[in-house]
Amino acid sequence: MARTIKIDPVSRIEGHAHITLHLDDAGQVDDAKFHLTQFRGFEKFCEGRPFPEMPALTARTCGICPVSHLVASSKACDHLLSVTIPPAGVKLRRLMNLAQLAQSHALSFFHLSSADLLLGMDSDPQQRNLMGLLSVDPQLAKDGIRLRQIGQTIIEMLGGKKIHPGWMVPGGVNEPLAKEKCQAMLAMLPEGLEIALRTFDAFKGLVANFDEEIEHFGNFPTLFLSLVTPAGGLEHYDGLLRIKDAEGTIIEDMVPPTEYQHLIGEAVEPFSYMKFPYYMPAGYPAGIYRVGPLARLNNCDFCGTPAADARLKEYRALQPGKPVSSSFHFHFARLIEIIFALERMQELLEDPEILATRVRARARGNANEGIGVAEAPRGTLIHHYKIDDDGLMTWANLIIATGHNNLAMNLAVKQAAAHFVDGNNLHEGMLNRVEAVVRCYDPCLSCASHAFGQMPLKIQLVNAGGDVVDEIVRD
Repeated sequence: MARTIKIDPVSRIEGHAHITLHLDDAGQVDDAKFHLTQFRGFEKFCEGRPFPEMPALTARTCGICPVSHLVASSKACDHLLSVTIPPAGVKLRRLMNLAQLAQSHALSFFHLSSADLLLGMDSDPQQRNLMGLLSVDPQLAKDGIRLRQIGQTIIEMLGGKKIHPGWMVPGGVNEPLAKEKCQAMLAMLPEGLEIALRTFDAFKGLVANFDEEIEHFGNFPTLFLSLVTPAGGLEHYDGLLRIKDAEGTIIEDMVPPTEYQHLIGEAVEPFSYMKFPYYMPAGYPAGIYRVGPLARLNNCDFCGTPAADARLKEYRALQPGKPVSSSFHFHFARLIEIIFALERMQELLEDPEILATRVRARARGNANEGIGVAEAPRGTLIHHYKIDDDGLMTWANLIIATGHNNLAMNLAVKQAAAHFVDGNNLHEGMLNRVEAVVRCYDPCLSCASHAFGQMPLKIQLVNAGGDVVDEIVRD
């Protein structure tokens, strides 16, 4: 008789999700689904709000990547203002975005995934965590904490807070950078780069232990979507959209981000509160693509900083002549991007223009529609707003980095489960591998909850005394 295995919750990710594995009569995996089970609805919350509130409001989507939403939202609001941002304002925004990239990638690699990589996929789950990592390799655990601290400290020094800084605003930023803070930030970066390079070398030594996982952790042909610079370089703040196929052929290039709607469609499935974006010319679900560090390194022609470019050559040697296809190698790409972020932050802080005092352009709403696109740690992030003549939000659509990867994550879960899970001889390490596939993508599920779906839903109205006075239930 056919059976179902439920992994609930999926552990060591940001947000709430579960996985359902459907077994056939022989006990083998026939199908698998990745379910995002939390509902947020930020697009509706935004309606009726003055558009200058949008960066601070949408940043509350998540406490892990608020800076990413500040960037994309501020850029959408810049579009509404129809202004040119002062150069120092652009550089300061870039700086905070890179600090966010470094700290978020450090969280993913060191805190969420490194226990699997160092202790093993079949290790004792009671030890397969940060505390177990501390007991086996205290230096690696401390490196992860310190690297994340450097990124968070730079965010705090720029914006006043590590989480939800109110510093990035429509038109630029609200405060210039003081010279003393600039020097303090510069002083931290050599240590961070040393940690990142050391970790990259250590990870290379572990990869040979995971040949089977590399082969079956989301290893399939897809498209890849990201921003690139006009010269084809690695880009996170601004740039143009590029899409490559699995053979490395560029099929869309130098597309202005404001024209994303010609490329990206959005589907909804009943088993998840996360949308399913797809490449429109290929249709749904054939238009599957991936975003994030794997896609960015597959798409770019170069990084543009010396240490990162040297590691990019090693990354491309993983699959010579073609884009790297295994989602296991998101880890490789993440470490290279940390190196790039630290090198690029140093370049920005050494630029005298970053200390300029003119950091914001001011205007009222001069357009009724604005689009902001940036690269979040997890991939391409799109904020699209419409306002009325009074500057009040009438419509918002957020296409979240994790959402772009939704089709790929579901296919990856199915691929890994079909290979590793035997319903007749089940053990924990099999299921951990299915979860580990999801961790490769580092999903941010609080951000990605933007579709109604058809899953069970209960809403209760509770009075001050704690009594339920009304309830709506959808089965």
